[in-house]
Amino acid sequence: MKVRFLLDENLSPRLKMAVLRLQSDIDILRIGEPNTLPFGSLDPEVLVYLERSQRLMITDNRASMPGHLQAHWDAGHHTWGLLWVRPRTPM
Repeated sequence: MKVRFLLDENLSPRLKMAVLRLQSDIDILRIGEPNTLPFGSLDPEVLVYLERSQRLMITDNRASMPGHLQAHWDAGHHTWGLLWVRPRTPM
């Protein structure tokens, strides 16, 4: 199974471009793009979208996401993975 990714909206769109420049066949979307969630979607909505779309989340949200992730698991849901990147890490 091929890993599919979703970039959080607060990560730069340049990150997606950089990834695709290195590996053009990676399935990577960013919140706010067509066929994803709209900008401003709440963390619980994002987690449900990730579960349904079988995508791994890439985010720098260490403030609210951990609590929402725990609630998601406590409700019997699962995730395909979550990758936290350091905020303001240069590309």
